[in-house]
Amino acid sequence: MTADQFQQLASTIPQQPGVYQYYDEGNTLLYVGKAKDLRKRVSSYFVKNLTSYKTHELVKRIHRIAFTIVDSEHDAFLLENSLIKEYQPRYNIMLKDDKTYPFIVIKKEPFSRVFFTRKKVNDGSEYLGPFTSVGRVRELINFIRQYVPLRTCKLNLTEQNIQKGKFKVCLEYHLGNCKGPCEGLQSAADYAEGLQQVRNILKGNLGSVVGQFKAEMQALAAGLQFEKAELVRKKIDHLENYQAKSVVVGSHFADMDVFSIVKEDNLAYVNYLMVQNGAIVQTHTVPLETKLEETETEVLSFAVARLRGTFNSTAKELVVPFAIEVEEENLTLTIPKAGEKKKLLELSVKNVDYFREELRRKKILHLEDKSDEEKAKVLYELQDFLQLQEPPLHIECFDNSNFHGSYPVSAMVCFKDGMPSKKDYRHFNVKTVEGINDFATMKEVVYRRYKRLLSEAAPIPQLVIIDGGKGQLGAAMESIIELGLVGRMTVVGLAKNEEEIFFPGDSHSIKLPWNSDSLKLVRRIRDEVHNYGISFHRNQRSKGTFKNELEQIPGIGKQTALQLLKEYKSVKKVREAGMDSLVALIGKKKAALVTAYFNAEN
Repeated sequence: MTADQFQQLASTIPQQPGVYQYYDEGNTLLYVGKAKDLRKRVSSYFVKNLTSYKTHELVKRIHRIAFTIVDSEHDAFLLENSLIKEYQPRYNIMLKDDKTYPFIVIKKEPFSRVFFTRKKVNDGSEYLGPFTSVGRVRELINFIRQYVPLRTCKLNLTEQNIQKGKFKVCLEYHLGNCKGPCEGLQSAADYAEGLQQVRNILKGNLGSVVGQFKAEMQALAAGLQFEKAELVRKKIDHLENYQAKSVVVGSHFADMDVFSIVKEDNLAYVNYLMVQNGAIVQTHTVPLETKLEETETEVLSFAVARLRGTFNSTAKELVVPFAIEVEEENLTLTIPKAGEKKKLLELSVKNVDYFREELRRKKILHLEDKSDEEKAKVLYELQDFLQLQEPPLHIECFDNSNFHGSYPVSAMVCFKDGMPSKKDYRHFNVKTVEGINDFATMKEVVYRRYKRLLSEAAPIPQLVIIDGGKGQLGAAMESIIELGLVGRMTVVGLAKNEEEIFFPGDSHSIKLPWNSDSLKLVRRIRDEVHNYGISFHRNQRSKGTFKNELEQIPGIGKQTALQLLKEYKSVKKVREAGMDSLVALIGKKKAALVTAYFNAEN
């Protein structure tokens, strides 16, 4: 849309608060924005002295403008965030965080189970979280199970089933981890009290849990059950120690959310600390990509709204470095200058800095953002460590892959100047090898690769990495010798787990320095070939490209064939399996078909 075209439209734009939406010629939503005065804000995009290249590019693509009038700026903020979250327009701020966060679910069922899940289903169950760390969730569940006896079985504990005596207590009951609701040894009301303790623990409210245990301990002591009272006392001690370790703020503080931001060019990093009952219960840092040179205030406002929604925060106080717009009108905004809240904000900034540093370290592994000089330095370092005749500007790496001992394939990735050259990646369906033979497979694919390069007079790599043991390296060298390539390239093996590099014929391996850029490059190459091979293998299986001999047996379907292969690992072992073993796995009728098929071969 040109400035002249906009002038014809300008008078129709309302001078009221609202949200505007820009669409391109294909009616794709490009951008969503809010404004106190829609006409004034939208007009600013069509002035002739635009300084931002990105804004200029956006304006060139605008074909249609839509408006939604609201009652206030606050309502406009809410609607803008809702539309951005739903449509993720190309030119709006992008939250670069696509993780699926874990929850702890209290299942809607008699005597509810408590367990970890990543899927939030609308089934009436209670979902606590989400949490930023799977490790943290597992730690919490283990912690809960130490102090709150709950069932872990999947029995259908309806009142009718319990009264009929359908179930018997298991080992968990005898270990004291469950009170035996399956046999009616625990009432639903008592079990519900345990679930309330779970909720309190997850919210950091350990005081009420400790209080309940103290009352229980006193009752046991009054009843002269001193051994049981001592066990409860130990639980109280552990809970109080756990609480002492968790409290880093102060129990006098109300719940609050703390946010900090660091912005660099078109990237911003926002850290979020969730404080409940005087303890930091969650911490999370996210990267955001800005598209139209948004200010720190705009980015932080967007991030606060999104993160509070994601983590279901109900805190009524926000601690932030500067004033921002917020979704909820009854929130208290605190910009601390000193004291404990200022220390919390500084802690949040430390988390942002740590996150940025970790990203920087990871980028050492990926050379995309390095200068040519930095890339060359890594390759010269690798040349020096491996004593190569020249810098390995062209590196290729091979890896074999199979599925439960069947369907062998191989993959090769290519790096040039320290960067992935994906157009040169190759995958190989093994042609000449019967069954699973990693050595023969490696020999075949290495031969095919370099026979092809020689026939096309294409450049050959300075360094070839064989991801496997000495056997695979020896097999690869057989092909290198047959092709007359000895001395024209360096071939090394890379131990699967140890990250040791060894040369043909050497009894001792070498290790690159653990913190060197060259080792990180080798790891990157190894991971790349592994992932490329696995992806190819998965695609081939899903397309049904691989043929399983077991599927040729009349009366045996694909699922049964796969079941046999998973259990016995190879067709050979299925052939050797006894009748009793087969019957136990797939039933008498199918076992007879399999046995008859292989007996007919003999």
